[in-house]
Amino acid sequence: MTTTKGLADTMGHNGKNRADGRTKTAAGESGEDIIALMELLFFAYRDFTAGPDAILAEIGFGRAHHRIIHFIGRNPGLRISQLLEILGITKQSLGRVLRELIERGYVYQQEGAQDRRQRLLFLTRKGKALHERLSAPQIARVSQAMAQAGPDAAGAFARTLMGMVDPAQRPLVRQLTRKRKDTGDNG
Repeated sequence: MTTTKGLADTMGHNGKNRADGRTKTAAGESGEDIIALMELLFFAYRDFTAGPDAILAEIGFGRAHHRIIHFIGRNPGLRISQLLEILGITKQSLGRVLRELIERGYVYQQEGAQDRRQRLLFLTRKGKALHERLSAPQIARVSQAMAQAGPDAAGAFARTLMGMVDPAQRPLVRQLTRKRKDTGDNG
């Protein structure tokens, strides 16, 4: 298995593999380098979610609850149809988890002012507290990683992640991450 240091050691400053001249991607990385990055992404995600997972387990919730809390917390007044689009799930899949969040006092619904058929979603005080509690370890982890990576890391990371998003979904993702100065997508 290639480690971060192992990956860095095999790459020259120009992105070309110095060890064996394997086939390169358009960006200059070999297939093994890409696989090593994929593994890093897996491990980073595992550790990124570990803190919130422990908090969620304490109250009998899972990652689906976290995603819903996160996007409602970041977008108060979100319509159910928008949440379905963001999460890429069916109404049935959302229904059970959202109902539980409402019944347990983390989320509430409100009729739309212009269209009373709309159900707008908001976090309660309890939901806001949970959102902050779940976000805190992730903010700390990302902040620490960005500090270790250097001054240009946030922009490069944002561009890399945006490049991994399905091109058809990028406008939605850009809108949802609008508070970021550099989402890294030029087209």
